[in-house]
Amino acid sequence: MKYGVIGEHLKHSFSKEIHSKIADYVYEIKEISPENLEDFIKEKDFYGINVTIPYKEKVIPYLDFISDSAKKIGAVNTIVNRDGKLFGYNTDYMGMRELIIKTYGEIKDKKVLILGAGGTSKTAHSVVSDMDARNKILKVTRSGKDATITYDEAYKNHTDAQVIINTTPVGMYPENSDTAFDISAFLSLECVIDAVYNPIRTRLVQSAKERGIKAEAGLFMLSAQAVYASAVFTGKDPDKTLCEKVFSEVLSEKENIVLIGMPCSGKTTVGKELAKITEKKFVDTDCEIVKKTGIDIPTYFQKYGEANFRQLEKEVIEEISKINSQIIATGGGCILDFENVRNLRSNGKIYFLDRSLENLTPTADRPLSSDKESLEKRYRERYSKYVSYADSIIDSNRPISEVANDIKGDFYK
Repeated sequence: MKYGVIGEHLKHSFSKEIHSKIADYVYEIKEISPENLEDFIKEKDFYGINVTIPYKEKVIPYLDFISDSAKKIGAVNTIVNRDGKLFGYNTDYMGMRELIIKTYGEIKDKKVLILGAGGTSKTAHSVVSDMDARNKILKVTRSGKDATITYDEAYKNHTDAQVIINTTPVGMYPENSDTAFDISAFLSLECVIDAVYNPIRTRLVQSAKERGIKAEAGLFMLSAQAVYASAVFTGKDPDKTLCEKVFSEVLSEKENIVLIGMPCSGKTTVGKELAKITEKKFVDTDCEIVKKTGIDIPTYFQKYGEANFRQLEKEVIEEISKINSQIIATGGGCILDFENVRNLRSNGKIYFLDRSLENLTPTADRPLSSDKESLEKRYRERYSKYVSYADSIIDSNRPISEVANDIKGDFYK
């Protein structure tokens, strides 16, 4: 490996795609077990590497030189081999700083809670301290040791926090439904930052956005730090304009397009057309349910009832939503369970295909809308939810190609 990233578990990593947009070197993903870390570093068979969980602190003893900023932080995420000497840097610092500024702006005099005590936590602490939140910074850990407070103490005594930064891996793929912190009692909260970048929107970030709080997960941080790391690898000055450009490109490649709406509103046909013009994979949740059970949906409803179907639908959506770069056509009733919406939002932008009632046709393969009366009832029950949960509402009373092109134009703008 000449350039790449090392860590213990990296199936979630986007780093290869990101670095391919910054420079022309070959960048690899390499999982290393803790017992093999020392041998890998001592072999020095690389030009430049990034270091991620859980090795940002563990690599330090093997380095010949550490930059002042990395030394101050106590964590290294970028190593360069110069004539057999290993030089360590912390480009996460600039990535975290850029993310905070992009999401919220300056945080001078704000009370900040930092979740976690690892390398990224140290980086976050250094960043917010340098941004003049230095007198009101608390680290939160499960143990409460080493000048930290426990989660219980945070919930009891520090609900006036204005900024929360998660540096733990809680909520990271594949455990997308987990959340690092319960923010419900933090009524003064103004900003939530999550260093986790896969999924694109963690549960912590979603819970903040649902309250109208500024929040962002770690994809922009990852993109920005990669720009700075690449500059260290190549010995060139960092091009800061690449941070936003690379982030936008990776986001549009990785994010799913999710279609919601009534049966017969065009989700499947529009989805297939979108798959052709975006090169994303098309997935239909109803089809996935049929594959899983071997039973068509009307028969499943008849044999097992709606409650069992909804539970199965929930399980399928949870698994599908973890995968990136898809067009997802959903069943008409998926929005009845808000957990489905949260799962779909974790990696997706939601589009409501709004087809007027008079243009919807009852079909026998839709058990809850098989006749005109039941279709109209479902429409009245669900319409406000479709509108509420959509990131964008698309008029689907038009030719399929027009609808698909409108969604593509909105998605890639």
